[in-house]
Amino acid sequence: MAKKDIVVIGASAGGMEALRVLASHLPFGLPAAVFAVWHMAPDGKSVLPRVIAEAGPLPAAHPRDREPIARGHIYVAPPDHHMLLENGHVRIARGPRENRFRPAVDPLFRSAAYVYGPRVVGVVLTGALDDGTSGLWTIKMRGGTAIVQDPEEALHPSMPRNALRNVEVDHTAPLAEIAALIARLAQQDAPPAPEIPMDERQKLEAEIRLAEESNVPDHEAFHRGELSPFTCPECHGVLARMHEGSILRFRCHTGHAFTAESLLGALHEQVEERVWDAVRAVDETAMLLEHLARHLEHAGERDAARKCIEKAREARARSRPLREVAQSEAPA
Repeated sequence: MAKKDIVVIGASAGGMEALRVLASHLPFGLPAAVFAVWHMAPDGKSVLPRVIAEAGPLPAAHPRDREPIARGHIYVAPPDHHMLLENGHVRIARGPRENRFRPAVDPLFRSAAYVYGPRVVGVVLTGALDDGTSGLWTIKMRGGTAIVQDPEEALHPSMPRNALRNVEVDHTAPLAEIAALIARLAQQDAPPAPEIPMDERQKLEAEIRLAEESNVPDHEAFHRGELSPFTCPECHGVLARMHEGSILRFRCHTGHAFTAESLLGALHEQVEERVWDAVRAVDETAMLLEHLARHLEHAGERDAARKCIEKAREARARSRPLREVAQSEAPA
């Protein structure tokens, strides 16, 4: 009988240290394969596999696309690529960003849940916002096991708290205890896979194909939601609204996906960028008027120069409240 031998882990802010500690407690010869996503800069060189491998007894590496899955190994998503699971091997793809990240946690969790169902153990660790919550909900829907780091000890508790708020979690534990819990679960038989509605299965298949960069006929995942009045911060396409239990999500027809929290964060950043654009334009107007005033003064046209200086002062005055908005923590 199949065991609970597929372990998927997601982390964001504070995740390198959390994954290092977790790996240091995993036993040699763990009868499960471990897959980890940690949010990182797309152009950075990841040292996470080396950090994990040096911390504990299990080998760790960025997998190649279609690399066979082996127990007792830790697979780390490479920068700027989603890591997904298919039957017996790993997929590495550059599908659309999800929750503003690539790699993102949710695509890994969903693909593992779809292929391996009750064999999957999903783990959400420290991090900001709520990437991983939707994927953990899918793991539970497919009969898998959900573990969440105790948010009271997490360096950044938002990801664990959002998972606990929206998913019926099986275990909440301190980081130092999660490795032993994973080792125990890996010895347990996986229960039979529950039946899920056909529309949920088809939506899940479409979302996985989007993350793989595969063609999705008629933008299938997008059309399974309800049209919203919001636009995608990534490509400015219209967003469809989808519900998973108590989780509210959005996806555009090109494939970018957001939870409500990540969409709000993206819109705040977009507002800040637009306000700084306005500050720059007003400041440049004032500088040009001052430059023109000096030119006119040198040419002996003092009245025209004085008018330019007055307009420059007005522009400087308009710039000040714009700067205050741009520098506020949450632009409105």
